[in-house]
Amino acid sequence: MKTFHLAANQASISTPKRLLSAAALVLCAATLAGCNKDEAPKESKPGQALASVNGEEITVLQLNEELQRLGVSAQQQQTAGKQVLQALIDRELLEGEAAKEKIDRDPKVMQAIERARSLIIAQAYMQKRLGEPVRPTPAEVEDYFNKNPQFFANRKQFAMNELILAASDLTPEVRAAADKAKSLEEVAVFLDARNIKYGRTQVTRSTADLNPQLSAKLLSMDKGQLFAVKEGDRAMLISIAEVRDAPVNLAIAGPQISQYLMNKKNKELAAAEIQRLRGSAKIAYLNKEYAPDPNAPAGGAAPGAAPGAGAPANGAAAPALAADAAPAPGNQTSVAPPADSGAPADKAALDRGVAGLK
Repeated sequence: MKTFHLAANQASISTPKRLLSAAALVLCAATLAGCNKDEAPKESKPGQALASVNGEEITVLQLNEELQRLGVSAQQQQTAGKQVLQALIDRELLEGEAAKEKIDRDPKVMQAIERARSLIIAQAYMQKRLGEPVRPTPAEVEDYFNKNPQFFANRKQFAMNELILAASDLTPEVRAAADKAKSLEEVAVFLDARNIKYGRTQVTRSTADLNPQLSAKLLSMDKGQLFAVKEGDRAMLISIAEVRDAPVNLAIAGPQISQYLMNKKNKELAAAEIQRLRGSAKIAYLNKEYAPDPNAPAGGAAPGAAPGAGAPANGAAAPALAADAAPAPGNQTSVAPPADSGAPADKAALDRGVAGLK
C-alpha cells in the first residue's frame, strides 16, 4: 500500500430564492462602508431616489449597480430589484448604527477598507491595461485539442472509493491491516472492530483533472489496489474501483478550451505587466528577512496575493492574476462528498499525492 504525505495547504441568477441568497451578500459590506456620516454635510446622491433611510437616499444608480454585480437578467430586474432594494435598506441601517458607534474608526475595519480599496484600484488598472480579452481562433482551439489527447480523445476516468479518517488514527497497526486487506471493505471491518471513526466517499476523477504524473501512476495500478493519502489532520485510504474510457470530442471541449486559452493569455499579459512595473520601480526591503532569495526564480507576487485578486471593479470577470492557471478543459467529473469532508480537498490530496508514489 502506497502512502502519500502531503503538505496542508455563475452566471445570472435563475430563481428568486437564489436572488435572496445573493442579495444577502450585500449586507456583508456594511462594516466596510467606512463613512462617518456625522463628520460631513449630507449631499444628495445623483440619480432618482428610490427610498430614504433616516434621511439617506438610496438611488436607482445604486440599485442598478448591485443588480449588475449580481448578474440579474433583464427579465428578472423588477422582482430582483425589490429584493435587492430591501438588502440595500438593511445595509444602510447597519452602516448608520456602525457610524454611531464609530466602528468605521476601528483599526481593523480601517485596515480592511484600505485593503479593499487597494484591490479595487489595482483590479481596475489591470482591466484597463489588458483591455477586452481576445478569444482564440478556432485553429488555436483545435491545435490545443490535438496536442493534448490525454485530456480529450484519450481521456480516462478513475472511479475510486475512499475511507476518510483522522491522520492520528492511521497508526502502524492500521497501515499493516490495510497492507494485508484485499479490499477497502476489509479495512472498514477492521476499523469498526476498533471503534475507529471514518467516513466513506466515492470520487470520480479523470486524466483531465489530475496531473500527468499522477494519472500515469494510477493507470499503472491494479483494480482494487489500496493506497493511502495523508493531508494535514486527516488521512484517506483509497482503492481504484474502475478505470474506463471517457473521450471528449472537439465540439464539446471547444468552448472550455477557448475559455482556458483566453484565461491563460490574460494571466501571461498580467504577469508581464507586473514584471514591467517591477523592473521600473525602486523596491527596497527595509527588513532584510523579507527580501526574496536572490537564487529564486523571479515571479512577483505569491500565489493568491497578486493585485486585483479580489472582486472586480466593475463586475466583469477578473484577469487571471494568481499564480495558478485554469484547470485543463474537458473535465466532466462527479463527486459524492461524505458528510464530514469536502471533495475539493480530496482532489487536492490526489493531485499532490504523486510526491509519495514510488
